Amino acid sequence: MSVSTHAAENDKPRKAVGSSKPTGASKSSGASKSAAASKNSPKAANKTRKVAKAQNPRPSHGRLAGLHQGDDDLDLRSSVALVIDQDTHEVLIRKNDHAVLPIASLTKLMTGLVISDADLSHNDMITITQEDVDTEKGSTSRLAVGSVLSRGDLMHLALMSSENRAAHALGRTYPGGLSMFVKAMNERAKGLGMGSTHFVEPTGLSSRNQSSATDLAVLVGAAYNVPLLRELSTSPGREVAVGRRTLQYNTTNRLVKSPNWDIGLQKTGYISEAGQCLVMQTKVAGRQLIMVFLDSAGKLSRIADAERVRRWVENQNARTDVALLKNAG
Repeated sequence: MSVSTHAAENDKPRKAVGSSKPTGASKSSGASKSAAASKNSPKAANKTRKVAKAQNPRPSHGRLAGLHQGDDDLDLRSSVALVIDQDTHEVLIRKNDHAVLPIASLTKLMTGLVISDADLSHNDMITITQEDVDTEKGSTSRLAVGSVLSRGDLMHLALMSSENRAAHALGRTYPGGLSMFVKAMNERAKGLGMGSTHFVEPTGLSSRNQSSATDLAVLVGAAYNVPLLRELSTSPGREVAVGRRTLQYNTTNRLVKSPNWDIGLQKTGYISEAGQCLVMQTKVAGRQLIMVFLDSAGKLSRIADAERVRRWVENQNARTDVALLKNAG
């Protein structure tokens, strides 16, 4: 049965900080002029723009394209969805699955795949540099410039916690540098038959990293074939020693810790242009499934959509079992 329609986590940008209100008002003309000058200063204007941007986030590409107007039988909040049986390739659910949209930190699955392909030592120590600082979205990171971590730890943080500086450092230190890494990402996508996919950087912060649900299902399948990517992406947490500090990182996907889920591989993503995104390989009602949800509206809606699909698959399986028992009787 098919349900259809025809219609960045550490991914999160840094929260804007507005100007603080004065504790008292002065009637002196000097104070008024000073306040006016401060209000019109470049720094104050920049803060005002940041506050406005936080209050009025850029609409996602999917919303601009009208994909949220499509209806489906499960009332999914994601404008794009695809659920495939990994073994039989049967499409169980599809919704705008060929739409090409920004994919945010789902990009990091390809980053991990390309690093795995290169067979680089996971023990190599890599220093976070100014080049790894996000100038695209201004996202925060606890990996300060100068932090030194192993390639293995950077992979872990990128896939589990969607750490942007970790992902960028992996690409930057690839043989030949960042440009060769991005080239390898696109060549890998082409080799997998991902014809609607294009990458420009390794983190997903750029909205020019784009793909379709159909292509992403292929990527999930390829990444699932790499045991290390399965292990790291489904890790619930990790303590990492950075200098004299020990930092605790956790998964960006709460379903990893849920007893109701058996997840073999996963990745979340968010930037405003992409909306909330989620891909998973998971076992439901005895079936190995690949799930893709793109451009979901609302912070928890991608998780809710996954839960809706899981219950639907379980109900479908239960009905099939009942029908088989009746026929046998």
